[in-house]
Amino acid sequence: MLLNFNNSIINRLAQSAEFGIERESLRVTSDGKLAQTKHPFVGNPQLDRDFCENQVEMIGDVFNDPADLNRQLGNLLDEIDAELVNNNELLWAFSNPPHFDSEDEIPVARFRGALRGKSEYRNYLAQKYGKTKMLFSGIHLNISFTERLLQAAFEQSGAKVKSEFKNDFYLRLAKRLTQYAWLEVYLTAASPVADASLGIKSNLYSSIRCSEHGYWNDFTPILDYSSLKSYVRSIARYIVNGDLKAASELYYPVRLKPRGANSLETLLQNGVNHLELRVLDVNPLTRTGIFTEDIRFTHLLLLWLSSLPDFDFDEEKQKKAIADVKAAAVFGNADIKNRAVKTLEEIKIFTRQYFPDYLNIVDYQLNKLLDGNSYAEIVSREFTDGYIEKGLALARRYRGGERDV
Repeated sequence: MLLNFNNSIINRLAQSAEFGIERESLRVTSDGKLAQTKHPFVGNPQLDRDFCENQVEMIGDVFNDPADLNRQLGNLLDEIDAELVNNNELLWAFSNPPHFDSEDEIPVARFRGALRGKSEYRNYLAQKYGKTKMLFSGIHLNISFTERLLQAAFEQSGAKVKSEFKNDFYLRLAKRLTQYAWLEVYLTAASPVADASLGIKSNLYSSIRCSEHGYWNDFTPILDYSSLKSYVRSIARYIVNGDLKAASELYYPVRLKPRGANSLETLLQNGVNHLELRVLDVNPLTRTGIFTEDIRFTHLLLLWLSSLPDFDFDEEKQKKAIADVKAAAVFGNADIKNRAVKTLEEIKIFTRQYFPDYLNIVDYQLNKLLDGNSYAEIVSREFTDGYIEKGLALARRYRGGERDV
């Protein structure tokens, strides 16, 4: 196990973590078309764009309380809405795009000057994967444990070098989180409905962007988690071989991220700072796109994963982990549902023993598994008929300050 929760100091410190978030959303016109205006927030470090020019990416600060993180997202949305109203635009509340007639309506993000290389890279992605996939919007949740917890765990571990202990800690945790990324997909999937222009029939998938139709490499990457150096080398090998242009093209459920510039060089030099979970949909049932309860569950999931023994994350297991993510994105997958119930019951036993105050977090997730209670099922009922019209009405309601559906 990574953490000994029988130790009162470890147990207490583990109840605090650090959370950051990046949320993507599309700008649309008042009649539900993709906005063709320039990105209106140039120079704002918290309001950028990712793949396409008509997408806004909200980049939050780091918080210890998920409620504070969600509160900041609300403030950023206020700022966005105040600007978009000037062009009679709205922020689309779904992971899946509205109607579009052709890829000509999807301008690659336009970066200037010293950042021009970012546009060149996105043009490369557009040619390789198609521009339509650039319209998928999602949420990346960044999470790390506090330095106080890592210091306490280091002192108990018998390890000699703190930096090596920290890197190994996150490598082992990343293996487990990747192995259980399917559970996060199943519990947070909220994008079953799509406009016909996307070319994917509604309600085949609970999360289209996490399904086989989302952003995936055309091969299954096999990574080496034995050490940070080996991990970096295993990614670099794909770049040298021409399978990837850069490490950022590794479309994987979980990434190990450094503090500072996101590059393999920085990761190797500075070490692991946090994990990035990349499989969360923008949830249209709440204005911020994510419920605080789901962030808290991710924290609890990491605590449970930290109690499990180490294992060999070999090629077969890595391929299964990716296949499980895609399987969890299929609407009404009974096998995945049964596995989710069983896993949540295991987490509940762990929680009752070590963190009894967190039992409500598990119960919130178990309640989703009751008939008709999952986010995907609710979104399907509410938005399958009249996706564009109801989506515009929802965008206006959220601009007016309403919090949830």
